[in-house]
Amino acid sequence: MIYYFSGTGNSRWAARQIAARLHDTAQDISKLRQLPDLTHESQIGLVFPIYAWGAPEPVLSFVKKLPKTQVFTFAVCTCGEEAGYAMKKLSDLYPFRSSYSLVMPNNYIIGADVDDAQTIHKKIQDARNAIQALTNEVAQHQTVYRVQEGKHAGLKSGLVNFGFNRFARGTKAFYATDRCNSCGLCAQNCPASTITMTNGKPVWGKTCYQCLGCINACPQRAIEYGKSTQKHGRYTIDAYVND
Repeated sequence: MIYYFSGTGNSRWAARQIAARLHDTAQDISKLRQLPDLTHESQIGLVFPIYAWGAPEPVLSFVKKLPKTQVFTFAVCTCGEEAGYAMKKLSDLYPFRSSYSLVMPNNYIIGADVDDAQTIHKKIQDARNAIQALTNEVAQHQTVYRVQEGKHAGLKSGLVNFGFNRFARGTKAFYATDRCNSCGLCAQNCPASTITMTNGKPVWGKTCYQCLGCINACPQRAIEYGKSTQKHGRYTIDAYVND
C-alpha cells in the first residue's frame, strides 16, 4: 500500500504513479477513518509534501500510529527545491528503509509566485524519470537515501519549521472575493475539515495545515490570503497531467 497526503495534487500524483509502477494501491490518509491493517501488505510507502522543510502535521500523526511491520518500507517527499532534514526526522518516528525527495512545481503561493509553464513541465518530466528510478530500487528492496537536503538543513527543519507551525498556520488572512459562486469545493476538499459554507461563502476555522488547496484549486480563483496571493498565479497538477 502507498499512503499519501496531498494539498494541490503533487503528492497524490506521485503516489499514484509509484503505485501503478509497483502494481500497488494508493490511499489518501486524510480519508482514513481507522488505522490500516498491514498484515497482507507486501510493501509500505508514504508520499507527502514538504511544508517549511518538515512533514505536515497529519503525516506526523499518521506515522506515529502506523503499526510497525517486517515488510519493505519507504518514504517519498515532494518539494519545491529542498527537503531539509524532514526525512531524517520522519525516520526517527518510523523505520523507513529508503527515503527520496522529488522536486515538483511550486504551490506555496503565499511565499512566491507559481513556476512558469516551461519550468512546471520540466519538473514533472524530471519527476517521472525519478519515479521510474526509485520504483526500480523499491522493487528490489534496496536501501537508498536520495534526498535533496539543501544548505542549513538543520536550521530550516528546526527553528524555521517550528516558527512556521507556531506562527504561520493561522486562518485569519483567508477570504473569498465576490468571484465566489458558492460551489463549496474548498469545503469538500479541505483535509483539515476546517472550511464550512456559511451563507454561501467559505468560513475558515482555526485548524489549517497550509496546504493551500483551497486557494489553488478554486475554479473561480475567488480565494485569497491577505495581499500575499493577489498577484500570484494558481497551480494544481491536474492542469498539467492526465494520468
